[in-house]
Formats: sequence, C-alpha cells, structure tokens
Amino acid sequence: MNELAAQIRAWGLELGFQKVGITDIDLAADEARLGEWLAAERHGDMGYMARHGTRRSRPDELVPGTRRVIVARLDYFPEDPERTWAALRAPERAFVSRYALGRDYHKVLRRRLQQLADRIEAAAGSFGYRVFVDSAPVLEKPLARKAGLGWVGKHTNLLSREAGSWFFLGVLYTDLDLPLDEPVSDHCGSCTACIDACPTGAIDAPYQLDARRCISYLTIENHGPIPEEFRAAMGNRIYGCDDCQLVCPWNRYATRTSEPDFAPRHGLDTATLTELFAWDAGEFARYTEGSAIRRIGHERWLRNIAVALGNAPSSPAVTAALESRKADASALVREHVAWALARHI
Repeated sequence: MNELAAQIRAWGLELGFQKVGITDIDLAADEARLGEWLAAERHGDMGYMARHGTRRSRPDELVPGTRRVIVARLDYFPEDPERTWAALRAPERAFVSRYALGRDYHKVLRRRLQQLADRIEAAAGSFGYRVFVDSAPVLEKPLARKAGLGWVGKHTNLLSREAGSWFFLGVLYTDLDLPLDEPVSDHCGSCTACIDACPTGAIDAPYQLDARRCISYLTIENHGPIPEEFRAAMGNRIYGCDDCQLVCPWNRYATRTSEPDFAPRHGLDTATLTELFAWDAGEFARYTEGSAIRRIGHERWLRNIAVALGNAPSSPAVTAALESRKADASALVREHVAWALARHI
C-alpha cells in the first residue's frame, strides 16, 4: 500500500494535478463546527448544506465501505494579479470571479480524477471508489486539510504555503487501506487582511463566514432579490467575489495556471457591464455553454448586472442600458433595474 500511495501521488502529477494527498474519514471535529454553523442559519438559503445530515461529514455513510479519501489540487489562476485588480477598479467593467472565466471546473476535475481511478484499478485491480467535484455532500476543505494539501484560512478557503488559494479541489472516496499523509499546520498568524477586505463584512470573525452576507452567495446561490443593504458594496462584482483571496499574502506564491481550459472565454475578463447586460437569453446560453456561470440562469445574470450598473458612474450608456430593461418580463429584474436607475437620478 505504501508503494501504491506513492504511485497515486505520481500519477496525479502526471495527469496535471499540482498535489495529491490521502486521508482517513474521521471528521468529527468538523462535523461539530458544521452543526454550529447550520444551527446559526449562516448558510442562508443553501438548504442542501443541511439536507443530507451526517452523510456530509461521514464519508462511509455517503458511500458505504469508504476507508480513505484521495484529495487532488488543480491550480486555476489565469492571469497576473494586477489585471484582476484593474478589473475591480474599473467600475464600468464587469467583474467575474476568476475561477469562472474559463471552462466549468467540475468537468475538468471529474475527467482527471476518473483517469486517476482508472490507473489505480489497472495497477491494483478492481476496487470501490466514487469521484466527487462539488457534486455531493462532501467536506472537501477539511478533507484536504487532513490530507496535507493546506490549512483552512481565516476566510474559510484552503491555503497552501506554496500555492496560496487559487486552486480547485476534487476527491476520490475509496475502500483501499492506503497510508495517510500528515495534516498541515495553520500559518495565518495575526494577519487579518481577508477580514478587513471583505466588502460586506461576511468574514465576521477569524475562520467564520456568514454566507448570507457574502457576495459569492448573493450573486450565485441566492435566488431572490439581493438585499439592498449589500448592493452598493457589490460594486461591479456580477458573479462571485475574489477580494479575500486577492489580499491574502500567501497568494504571492501562486503561479498562473498552464491549463488552457481555465483561460478566459468570450472576453469575460475585459467585458463591460453594458455589453453583458445586452445579452438576451439565447446569447447567455450560447456564451456560457460549458461554463460554471450557466447555473445561475439569465434572470439572475441580469439581476446581478443591474446592481453593478447602479454602482457604475452615471453615463448615457448606463442609463440607456437600464432603461432598455425597465419593462423586463421578470419582476426580479425590473425591481433591481428600478433601484439602479434611482441611483443615477
């Protein structure tokens, strides 16, 4: 098993992962923390976080027979950080979280994890396993911490000393009795950069995130109106938010990805708000094909951009764009357009 574990790590690198680790399935402490977070209703409308009960924190309840978890890291940061800062500082431009600029990561990671499982099977014979990439009740970050891929930072993202936090995680549950990797210790120290930078105060204490205030939650997971108290703070962020990662000192060690799948598509890294607000439903479907963005749908896409247009500098182009959707078929869009127009009076 020691030899097989070494091979698994080597195969992971050959397949394009930057690191692979192995851990057991004991998540008792994380289960307690999750229970407290859910009890405080900090998950907002993400009912799926509670729906599966202990199967999220007990891998062998989700997949009977699971004894180990193989966790893989795939870096995604597509550009120089200064380009990202430039997009945030240009209020007429649309800011999309950097992870969503390219191809949907679920598909990229799932394919490679399956290839890894195929190699294991070819070497060790038939074995029990399941591949997960944000597709089931799985505690990826605690598992990655235990597998030695990093520590959970004060912003609640996983951090690595050699790679920062610009990476995706995928896991493979298995019944193989593989040797374990050692966890990584916390290296956040006294730093509070992520807490200080959060536009809406969603990181309200070290290692504590109130999803109901988080711009990523508000623009992606939230299906209804965006609370007015957070709209101005959203700025030009129309899909997700990267502020806590951008200010993290550990991300100075992150390197640009060499994955062509994660390169920006359809000019989303430079597009203006008015350009994207003009997309009709067909254009939205076409330009977001194979993208993580598609999951929010055209209606919420327009809702988010309407808020950003309300925060943009007043101009004839901004007003004309908003006026064009004053009578939109969606009541959700109409309400956010009306709010945005009122900001330009």
